[in-house]
Amino acid sequence: MNNKSFSAYGGPAKSWKIEIGGKELKVEIRNWAERANGEVLLRYGDTQVLAICVIGENERPELGFFPLTVNYEERYYAAGKILGSRYIKREGRPSDNAVTISRLIDRTIRPLFDEDLKREVQIIVTCLSWDEENDPDILGLIATSLALTISDIPWQGPIGAIRVGVKNNNIILNPIYNSREESSLDIIFSGLKERGNSKGFSKEEILLNMLEGEGKEVEEELVLKAFDLAKGEIKKLIEFQEKIQKEIGKEKILIEKRAEPELEKEIRKFLANKIEKILFGNKIKDSKEKGFEKSKKLNGLKKELLDSIEEKYPEKKSFTRNFFEKEVKKLLHEKILKEEKRVDGRKLDEIRELSSEVGLIPRCHGSGLFSRGITRSLSIITLGGPSDRQLIEGMEIRGKKHFLHHYNFPPYSVGEAKPLRSPSRREIGHGILVERALFSLLPEFDNFPYTIRIVSEMLSSNGSTSMASVCSSSLSLMDAGVPIKRPAAGIAIGLIKGESDYKLLTDIQGPEDFNGDMDFKIAGTRKGITALQMDMKAMGINREILNKALLRGKEARLKILDSMEKVLLKSRPQLSPFAPKVFALKINPEKIGLVVGTGGRTINEITKESEVTIDIQPSGLIFITAKNEQGAKKAMERIKNIVREVRIERNKKYYPRGRNRR
Repeated sequence: MNNKSFSAYGGPAKSWKIEIGGKELKVEIRNWAERANGEVLLRYGDTQVLAICVIGENERPELGFFPLTVNYEERYYAAGKILGSRYIKREGRPSDNAVTISRLIDRTIRPLFDEDLKREVQIIVTCLSWDEENDPDILGLIATSLALTISDIPWQGPIGAIRVGVKNNNIILNPIYNSREESSLDIIFSGLKERGNSKGFSKEEILLNMLEGEGKEVEEELVLKAFDLAKGEIKKLIEFQEKIQKEIGKEKILIEKRAEPELEKEIRKFLANKIEKILFGNKIKDSKEKGFEKSKKLNGLKKELLDSIEEKYPEKKSFTRNFFEKEVKKLLHEKILKEEKRVDGRKLDEIRELSSEVGLIPRCHGSGLFSRGITRSLSIITLGGPSDRQLIEGMEIRGKKHFLHHYNFPPYSVGEAKPLRSPSRREIGHGILVERALFSLLPEFDNFPYTIRIVSEMLSSNGSTSMASVCSSSLSLMDAGVPIKRPAAGIAIGLIKGESDYKLLTDIQGPEDFNGDMDFKIAGTRKGITALQMDMKAMGINREILNKALLRGKEARLKILDSMEKVLLKSRPQLSPFAPKVFALKINPEKIGLVVGTGGRTINEITKESEVTIDIQPSGLIFITAKNEQGAKKAMERIKNIVREVRIERNKKYYPRGRNRR
């Protein structure tokens, strides 16, 4: 304890320590952000993060949603680097990695705020130091949990989080970067203690409330084993935070629970059974009536209700809107739990109508269209040479990226007209999720030296567009002739949770996603899982639900693959004629200078004459990218002539034994 510094929580700054994953995790509470509601400094190895949380003074009920913002901030100084262009040496827009960490923290903590809290809450997590071994994402998650726990902000935490890797069949807790690259499974688990008395749950049971990871076609049982090991560490972290809260935690702000019995009675009288008629009035499965028209009718009913109530209670518009949403959610839960009745009439384990097409777009290198009900994703692939790889220069990641997936969600996909802006955090996150789902299936770069970019356009959305993108992207890869190991597919499993029971939903659509309790995205091949992402709106799930959800996901994934393989079973034997041709040539590294020439003169002559692009690796491996094979061969021959080694061998004459040799 450092007596020279003082904490905003009264008295000298304090520190606590705990061992997690075989390493020391150190917490410090200092007086750095005096005006914030909560502040935590967390260190693991030499990676250190600062998490700060603040709550606004005024309520914002007019927003219609809980105004929570989470920002993870990378700082170049954390890695001891000065990065940027020659003219700008300041951090710019968040990197894709920073966006995914922000979303990771947001998805974990959001369900644990009271639904009646309408004041703005902002979390800012800053990476102050990075040791190139320990990922700051887990630290940011734990630091956020503790900052909220010891603050006066109402929150139902704390949560514990840990990363689990599997290398050579050995499970590793919080593996370092090198181990993660060689792992067959790399997954993050976040959980909390069960505090209720629900049937089938013990008060001390650890519930899973967030999951995110990737695997190299791993079996479902391995995910369960990883969770079993993670639970012990999660429990340790929760109890560690509870101990700190007892010592220095602030008294929580009381949330005013607004009850309007007369208004609620009037709203229920107005609605009667109108919501039920709109959502469950016919048995057509996911048709236009069940998709766009039902949403429009529901929104029309809400507007009619708001207009009616506003005449008598003009100041109760926000309350009326929120009450309407709760009634929709309540009805959907009751219908599924009691009658197993879904909005579109499907069975609980039934997938919507599936269809696939390939080769739709002329001149492009490959394309795939995947439809699940009215959710429709079009993926278009472009192949480029090694020089087209994306250069990445960030706090954690520096290098070249040869596989890119970009996800676009235009407003017309949900029947809306809105301004087009730069990619949202959701679009970036979904794009990276699909990248993870497909990356392990791609050929090694040395064997297939192409840069691959896939763009997935969401043409129509009614839930689970990210998993539809996995399917359409897989089809586009095979259509382009990229020799992937196997096709991949994705599915979203939902959950409706009651007081003492629950129901799993296969292939959730819009209303079930918005009003349900879970969105569990599972992507993979026939052999196993390649990517996982789970978001919760309820408190969490136990091992039993996790196991059943994984098995339900596998069953659905295989059915989707059956449908996709009817259109294209495997990758085409040849690349598109419009794709560039890439050839490889290995030379002595000592002769690279001869190929480049003085001031690059030689290599520039070759590229100009042959109309090619040449990429030279330090190892002496040369990639030649050309529009046609003739130009590539011309360049290869020129390079071979430059580096050709001439050997002079003396002619040997053989003489009969006994004669003199000259």
